[in-house]
Amino acid sequence: MTMTSHDRGATPRPIAREGVPQFIRTLGLLCSLIIGSILSQASGAQAEILRYRNADGHVHFTDTRMTRSGQQPRHKVAPSSPSRGSARSMQRAQLVVLAHRLARQYAIDEHLVQAIITVESNFNPYAVSRAGAQGLMQLMPATAMRYNVDDPFDPRANVEGGVRYIKDLLQRYAGDVRWALAAYNAGEGAVARYGGIPPFPETRQYVKRVMALYSPMYQPYRLQKIYRYPTRRGGILFTDTPRSW
Repeated sequence: MTMTSHDRGATPRPIAREGVPQFIRTLGLLCSLIIGSILSQASGAQAEILRYRNADGHVHFTDTRMTRSGQQPRHKVAPSSPSRGSARSMQRAQLVVLAHRLARQYAIDEHLVQAIITVESNFNPYAVSRAGAQGLMQLMPATAMRYNVDDPFDPRANVEGGVRYIKDLLQRYAGDVRWALAAYNAGEGAVARYGGIPPFPETRQYVKRVMALYSPMYQPYRLQKIYRYPTRRGGILFTDTPRSW
């Protein structure tokens, strides 16, 4: 290729694209360089950089998706990942339902069972006391073995064992909830030795705390006898009211 003297002495001029002003292209290049520098220095951070041209022909670089009109949406939808607090609340709600269902299964006031679990473990299935009590209802190993609880950290098995135990204690103490709670905390031997609630500060405080949660809904515990009668149509009627004939 042969160049003339005019070509040699002239300063090359950039060829601008038709319809695109020089300052817009320069601005876009500058923005690209700035964004590239920021991304290269941010180690470990990942971002998706998007390029938009609005109705006026201006180019924008952003990490936020825009609507067709070039405006950012009013609401940015975040990924639906529950926080730790909401996860705990959900777990507690499920455990309350489980406790109520097992309490009704064994004819025990579900609110009493809920109050016991709240004081014993605050609905932590993996709670372990210094004395070795385990699980939601803080069963001691001997109590767990007595009620065939193989895994004290299994919520269902633990609550069922604890419900059966408190039911036996209520039957033993003729429905006296405070004596039953004292025996649940300090042992049946301690209640027998002192002829009632032992003078241990821990036990007395335990009974007081459970009753404070339970008392708004407290009803004296009574064992009810269920009667079974055949009906005239060949069915079976179960009732707590005896018939006079």
